[in-house]
Amino acid sequence: MTFRNGLASLLRPEDSVLVLIDHQPFQLANLNSHDPQAVVNNTTALAKAAKAYRVPTILTTVVAERGGLLFPQITDVFPGQEVIDRTLINTWQDKKVVDAVKATGRKQLVIAGLYTEICVAMPVIQALGEGWDVTVITDACGAVSTEAHQVAIQRMIAAGANMMTWLALVSEWQRDHARTEHTAEFVDILKHHAAGSGIAFLWEQQLLNTPVPANAA
Repeated sequence: MTFRNGLASLLRPEDSVLVLIDHQPFQLANLNSHDPQAVVNNTTALAKAAKAYRVPTILTTVVAERGGLLFPQITDVFPGQEVIDRTLINTWQDKKVVDAVKATGRKQLVIAGLYTEICVAMPVIQALGEGWDVTVITDACGAVSTEAHQVAIQRMIAAGANMMTWLALVSEWQRDHARTEHTAEFVDILKHHAAGSGIAFLWEQQLLNTPVPANAA
């Protein structure tokens, strides 16, 4: 087994491409591994982070006419962008999607979708077999049961995939607090989608901006 380690294995925004798969109403209706609201929140945060760090993002659905359109929270981040609709369950067998990914020239493939055990596992395992460096954002995914989600993750790890959560990914893309070009966007994402972390940051800013009383000892 080849271990994924070392500085070069960390994700970089300039080398990443994100694929969001089947975040649709039909899939959400039988999502039982996670709180559906959390999955929508996390996927929206992931989409906003990709946009903030200039990471090309491919949006795709399966039979949207019957399964529903992609969550508006996602498409609102990328207004006017084409959503590639498929009939194939395995996204990586859809030439249009694969061609769109390859056209970016990026080598670090980041994937999230519904369901983990089907529409995420299949493309991840195929792409790994074709030599791609694949990362799955587990908390922007979900399955029909907790067992299904966990088994899918185990299966993908065994195939060589890297597992992360959305906040870990954004932190890895940011990497250095001295890198200020995305700070405002990073903070805005934290504020709206990272619950305690975002609120704690706002509190810290409040304290820093509170004048010390003139008669303080």
